[in-house]
Amino acid sequence: MKKIIFFDTTLRDGEQMAGVNVSISDKIRIATLLSDMGVDVIEAGFPCSSKNDFTATSKIASSLKGCSVAGLSRASFSDIDICWDAIKGSESPRIHVFVATSDIHLKYKLKKTREDILDMIAQTVSYAKKYCPDVQFSAEDASRTDNDFLVKAFETAIKAGASTVNIADTVGFALPSEFEKKIRYVYENTSGIDKCALAVHCHNDLGLAVSNTLSAINAGATQVDCTINGIGERAGNASLEEIAMCIAVRKDILGVEHKINTKLIAKASKLVSNLTGVYVSPNKPVVGSNVFAHESGIHQHGLMASRGTYEIFSPEDVGSRADSIVLGKHSGHHAFNKKVEELGFHTTPEILKMAFSSFKNLSCRKKHISEKDIIALVEEAILDSRVVNGYELESYQIQCSNSIRSMAMVTLTKDEKVYEDAAIGNGPIEAVFNAVNKIIGKEYGLVSYEIKSVTGGTDAVGEVRVRISDENGEHPGRGFSTNILESSIKAYVNAINKALYYIE
Repeated sequence: MKKIIFFDTTLRDGEQMAGVNVSISDKIRIATLLSDMGVDVIEAGFPCSSKNDFTATSKIASSLKGCSVAGLSRASFSDIDICWDAIKGSESPRIHVFVATSDIHLKYKLKKTREDILDMIAQTVSYAKKYCPDVQFSAEDASRTDNDFLVKAFETAIKAGASTVNIADTVGFALPSEFEKKIRYVYENTSGIDKCALAVHCHNDLGLAVSNTLSAINAGATQVDCTINGIGERAGNASLEEIAMCIAVRKDILGVEHKINTKLIAKASKLVSNLTGVYVSPNKPVVGSNVFAHESGIHQHGLMASRGTYEIFSPEDVGSRADSIVLGKHSGHHAFNKKVEELGFHTTPEILKMAFSSFKNLSCRKKHISEKDIIALVEEAILDSRVVNGYELESYQIQCSNSIRSMAMVTLTKDEKVYEDAAIGNGPIEAVFNAVNKIIGKEYGLVSYEIKSVTGGTDAVGEVRVRISDENGEHPGRGFSTNILESSIKAYVNAINKALYYIE
């Protein structure tokens, strides 16, 4: 069977999603897991876009083994120079050059003729080829590009040395039937296409990214661009987990295979969701919490007879599972550590100790500790471990009503010293944040504040995510507790610690 190349762009196109900003160390965590999953090419970033993106791409390129690392570059010599500097440490580097080819982009964005574009492609692809044997050329907005001109663009790129040419449905405009015809036309009419990979990059503006990708595979595409959880610009990209499971489940029709280890899909989905702050919908295909949940009596009866009646793949196929260890206030650190390992975390004894201490405190307030609770506690411990000598919440008192302004007293500790102050606010959240600011001796702007229940029930663990700002930029923070006010203070203090003491 023909093997499909998986090109993951979670760290580039995925991070371009509005509101997402992943730290360098977290990008490395994601890239490492993608490599373990068997992803063929990881697009680590857009090096010329920022110093942070350059550094992240460079560190990922030099640290990963067993996969190719790509960097994105506009059709510009200076972009290509910067891109190469970032990825040259990879054992298998790839320069990814792109330029728009549709008439609407040429007229309004680039203000260039088709001849200008062909000349840009020839010059920049051949320039990149001098640095790197693996060069990918992508035609931006290819789905709205005239077929004959698209063929000319690809022939120019291939002649200049491109080893992969990519048809991008940049705005998610194509329907599966017409996209399949376009791929087939390019595949059958482009001279030299047999010498390189034919890739597709599909966006989800009309909810058709995965469908278009599968149609492209039917027409001869050999590489698929995708992201974990389908995150990305606007409505997102084609979802890696959905494509991988479509190929696995419907191999009889698609007739292709891949080397993705699908048993790591759930782990990757949770990691990306936790680190980006983008929650996964319960009904999200493959990785949603309701995928293996059955409430209908008819369905339940069928499942008791055979799980295959209503499940086309098993939880184990994607790395999901029911609780094998039930944790509570009588559980010891051995059981806790085993559960953490089952959930896919490979962390240090110090982080495990911090997470276990939080677990014991939580188990005294909550009857049942779920996997989501454990994940939240470990993620919080990982965040706290990256702060050197930061502030910790010791205690707080709040007075509030609907007739007077709220008042809060907050006690923080740092280096075994105790700091305490009080403040007022229009509500309890503003009051505690003002009190923390007084302790720190600095005002921070609150850019965003989000609350989410990690689990259900009246004793649910609440997660608060905040983003604060100062003269150095924006800083995210997270906090977890069964008390939402405590979660809020923890999140705010976590963000301040990042601003003051965070180690990348």
